[in-house]
Parts: sequence; structure tokens; C-alpha cells
Amino acid sequence: MKRILFLLSFIILSAGAMAQAKPDSTKKAVHIYNPQANAQADIDAAVTKAKKANKNVLVQVGGNWCIWCIYFHDLVNKTPELSKYIADNYEWVLVNWSPEVKNTEVLNKLGNPGRFGYPNFVVLDGNGKVLHIQDSGYLERDKEETAKEGRGHNVKAVLGFLKNWNYAAVHASAK
Repeated sequence: MKRILFLLSFIILSAGAMAQAKPDSTKKAVHIYNPQANAQADIDAAVTKAKKANKNVLVQVGGNWCIWCIYFHDLVNKTPELSKYIADNYEWVLVNWSPEVKNTEVLNKLGNPGRFGYPNFVVLDGNGKVLHIQDSGYLERDKEETAKEGRGHNVKAVLGFLKNWNYAAVHASAK
């Protein structure tokens, strides 16, 4: 009897895992990140703009394959406070990482942020110097929020991160 239950459990779990692995053909392909973009040129342009505007650069590293990258992008798009804060305080650059286009040289210069998973965020100053690398896992919703709202990132946590690394915060006089 135990063998039958074990075998039955194994078959059910295997079928569930295989069902999750199949792509959902009803969903539209996501095109947030541009794998063909010149990541270094995009970062250089953002650094130049940031320096002139007394802003920092927010580099978001991820890919169209990454559900957490999509969650973050959707959160920013549907939260006016977040999108305005980013626009007012950062030059925002999306850098693709995918098995096909890894942008290895650029990511090496940024301190290999992929070690934290995806998406991850790198804050640069107006000279292109890395100020901070943020693991997005610390910005996710807690269990209660996830139960109510589903998976994603916490608006307050994201704003806290952004406020701690904007130009004014980094250049504040010592008190």
C-alpha cells in the first residue's frame, strides 16, 4: 500500500512539475528588456544625463524570462508614486541578462550583480561609479501582503531603497 501511495504521489507531483514547465501559449511575450541593446552605451548615456541633472543612475538588470523582473516593472507602471520618484531622481536603464545575451563585460564592470538573482539594481553616480548593488529579494512583499495581493514587491520597501540612494541622500551633509 505504501508503494502504491508513493508511486501515485510521484506521478501527481511529476505531472504538476511538467505542467508548470510548459509555456503558456495564451500569454503574450514580454518585451521589457531589449537583448539587442548596447548596454554599455545605454549606461554611458544615462551617466552623462545624470551628472548634468544631479541625479544617480538606476540600472535594473534582468530579462524578459524573469517573472520577478516583470512583477517589478508592472509595479512601477501601476504605481504613479514610484514611477514619478524614479523619473524625478534617477536615470533608469534596463540591462538585459539572458542565457543568449549575458552582457558579461558590462556586468563585470558593475560588480557582478547577478549573484543576487534577478532583477537586481545597481546605483551609479554621475561618474559611473557603483554606489550600491541591491538584491531585489529584500524588496518583496511579506507573506501577509502576498496572501492579499499576490507575489511582487513592496512599494514602501522599494521607495525606501530609492530614497536611500538618490543623489540628495548620497550627497547630504554630515549632521
